[in-house]
Amino acid sequence: MDRRRLLGEFALCSRLVRPAGDIGMVGISYEASPLCVREDLVVAHQRAWRRLAAPGTWWNGRRRVAIAAETRNAAICRHCRDSKAALSPYMTRGTHDSAGNLPEGIIEIIHQIATDPGRLTRAWFDRALSVGLSDGEFVETVGVVVTTIAIDTFTRAIGLPVHPLPNPANGEPSYNRPIGAKLGPAWVPMLAPEDMTETEACLKTVYVSADPTFIRRALSLVPDEACGLFELVDAQYLPGAIMPDLTTQYRAITRTQMELIAGRVSAINGCFY
Repeated sequence: MDRRRLLGEFALCSRLVRPAGDIGMVGISYEASPLCVREDLVVAHQRAWRRLAAPGTWWNGRRRVAIAAETRNAAICRHCRDSKAALSPYMTRGTHDSAGNLPEGIIEIIHQIATDPGRLTRAWFDRALSVGLSDGEFVETVGVVVTTIAIDTFTRAIGLPVHPLPNPANGEPSYNRPIGAKLGPAWVPMLAPEDMTETEACLKTVYVSADPTFIRRALSLVPDEACGLFELVDAQYLPGAIMPDLTTQYRAITRTQMELIAGRVSAINGCFY
């Protein structure tokens, strides 16, 4: 069977990837993997790692890397483990085991999202913002957490230790808030396609239909986080533009196999979107 037809242009594999510029100097390499890792995956992970270290919309690079480190720390938190085992995560008392580099309110957000996202409630969200966090800061925190988890999970799945976190880059956040973002069915404001401006132009690659799903709008209050996350989605799953094509086999496994895995993982993780 022809390899190019089977895997498509998204399935190129490389043991050694050296992209242009400084993108390869951020601690992401899969040369030690016993498996063949596609080149577009390596490049997407390198870009995500560089983005993680750079100043964001509301957090500087140091805060973003600290959020990534705390995301990893949540996996060994005794309080999170006890809460996960309880009938309700809000029944347990105690404090999170943390690195101590972030305010307690942000640590709570990171740990809950990282360890028990299926049981988050509106009351929990309201308490999270009551400590002085803005909705934009909350969304950016979510973006850093899920980016870290996505890459760490992939790395562990192929039998490698997680990558060293990047060194924070200098610079200040942009503080750009979409003027068209509005409250609706979600806990935070989202940006509809008709309310986009050129400032949020990167969302054109995320909003691949005239009426994009809410999962694609979820982080749109911080467009750079939404765009960065879906660049990962394009590589780790499929680009949005080709998702409706159920017949062409773009990856090494069939679409049916992909959706079976995705459905099972979603059920285990309590993904109810």
